[in-house]
Amino acid sequence: MSKQYLAQHAIDDAHTTDIFALAVTTTQILSGSGESSIKVHSTTEEAFPIVQSLDAHKLGCHHIVTDRETGTKAASVGFAGEVKLWKYEQGRWEDDGEVNVGSRKKAGETWAVCLSYDGKFLASTTHDGRINVWDLADTGSREKIREFETKGSFGMCVDMSPDGRFVASGHESGNIYLFSTATSRLLHSLPGLIKPVRAVKFSPGSTLLAAAGDARIISLYDPSSGEQVANLSGHAAWITSLDWSHTGQYILSGSMDGRVKVWDIERRVSVATHNESDKGLWAVKWLPKGETSVERGKAERFVTIGSNRAIAIYREATGG
Repeated sequence: MSKQYLAQHAIDDAHTTDIFALAVTTTQILSGSGESSIKVHSTTEEAFPIVQSLDAHKLGCHHIVTDRETGTKAASVGFAGEVKLWKYEQGRWEDDGEVNVGSRKKAGETWAVCLSYDGKFLASTTHDGRINVWDLADTGSREKIREFETKGSFGMCVDMSPDGRFVASGHESGNIYLFSTATSRLLHSLPGLIKPVRAVKFSPGSTLLAAAGDARIISLYDPSSGEQVANLSGHAAWITSLDWSHTGQYILSGSMDGRVKVWDIERRVSVATHNESDKGLWAVKWLPKGETSVERGKAERFVTIGSNRAIAIYREATGG
């Protein structure tokens, strides 16, 4: 059975350059580009108005992440290599300082980033393949507490499992590495993609890891065993972004072919495809629902950003 999504709203010319970075909370969309400011749009109002502009990174921003537990912590990475932290208090995002990147601070020393589910830890990739982890709970130091070594290939993406047990990274070489946070050791070098890996994402239950990139397929793995359990194919170009629905039933994928797809994980098929743009997509995200019964009953929505400099919001055709 297919699913239908309707174009709910488009914010044209949201930025003056390609939009590279996307993060979401239950009430907001955060986006970053080659501009110095991060834009914040409300998802609770029909017109999705801009509610804040954060003076963030002089040379622009290529990654933004928020914590999944409360959506009140965020981290952004600039093209100069700096990592800024943000906290959401009294309805506004406030500057919460920088991560101590150390003497290696430069472009590429910190590339992709992710926050742990509770926002207490930040993981990042580097140009030479290391995976760094910082403890953000100690606001006095925010020192690096772990450094995982790989075989030296550019780290293009990283994710931490919601249960806190695993860190996964995808690399330009096509390698995917899975580390244990308990032992700080490499658990598995995952097979299958060969070409550069641009997205890795753990399912909400931490039982599956999805990975995708220039091979144009989405591979699913069991993180405990390292076994590859499925391949999903259908995109015609690099896959740049993956995001699981909050139930783990669906995966959202965005590609340089300009298409966004919704995949049913149990059936291993695409149940919806939208030709978002003739230009590539850099990121796609499900919009999380609030905690009230009214919010939970609302239709599913997702957001896309990319080279057309627009933010597009889609909603499921059925539901509230």
